[in-house]
Amino acid sequence: MEQRHLGRTGLRVSRIGLGTLTWGHTEESDAADLLKVFWEAGGTLVDTADVYGDGEAEYLLGRLIERLVPRRDLVIATKAGSVPDPERRFDGSRGHLLAALDASLARLGTDHVDLWQVHAFDPGTPIEETLQALDIAVSSGRARYAGVSNFCGWQLAKAATWQLAVPGVRTRIAGTQMEYSLLQRGVEREVLPAAIDLGVGLLPASPLGRGVLTGKYRHATPADSRGGSDHMAPFVAPYLDDAAARIVDAVATAADGLATSPLQVALAWVRDRPGVTAPIVGARNAQQLAAALSVESLSLPDEICRALDDVSAPVHRYPDHDWSTL
Repeated sequence: MEQRHLGRTGLRVSRIGLGTLTWGHTEESDAADLLKVFWEAGGTLVDTADVYGDGEAEYLLGRLIERLVPRRDLVIATKAGSVPDPERRFDGSRGHLLAALDASLARLGTDHVDLWQVHAFDPGTPIEETLQALDIAVSSGRARYAGVSNFCGWQLAKAATWQLAVPGVRTRIAGTQMEYSLLQRGVEREVLPAAIDLGVGLLPASPLGRGVLTGKYRHATPADSRGGSDHMAPFVAPYLDDAAARIVDAVATAADGLATSPLQVALAWVRDRPGVTAPIVGARNAQQLAAALSVESLSLPDEICRALDDVSAPVHRYPDHDWSTL
């Protein structure tokens, strides 16, 4: 699998990443199959978080490292900052973040993570305090690179600029993880332009529109799908409207013309967008993952890309576009 640099750093990752959001509810044997298929295909970037399965995803990944895949062959990314508190969903304080990192390392069974990310912006903590935790993590060797997740445009720009202001002392923001797909192009308003300008690599989450872009929901909701489960149905529901259906139909038409699958078309589109380093793909089983990884050989023709751009184009008006054209 092709390797790409994460932003303007020396960190190289596979251009498709493996997500572990559901590993808290995954059997160890199934997770082992997923990791093995990913590694054998040349995948290196494995993304998790301390809240996935209340820590079970990290614990499961830790049990598989070395026993199944050498630690040196993986780029392990995790996150901290989300908390199970209805009064305070995010805690970006230095104390919480560093304690969460230590707990993550214990669950993962490793002395460092390759990429440590702040899971979300915490308006209750000064951003310089949050960013200092990243500096401490890297300077202490517990993290090799640092990033953020779910930061809007101004938050990303402020964080990245603050880190760049004192080079050699503060750790530059290497990547930002955001939801991005043909069904969710909101990052193109401000996040993606800021990331490109500041040399921050984008790691798209839910690149298949929470599974909707595979076409599995075109005619009905499969009982064994996320949309068919009580736990995950609310996660999928926002992308089952008429507007999404038109985009999914266009993806299916493109797939027919290219003799490939809607999954591959949708994933290739987001993988090759400007500023994107590596979409993070989740899969229920090894067969699903293998289908996603087979996109490696696919590059969409320019006319297909333009057609998909047009059918999924979000409404971007002032101030995102030149005001003189309005």
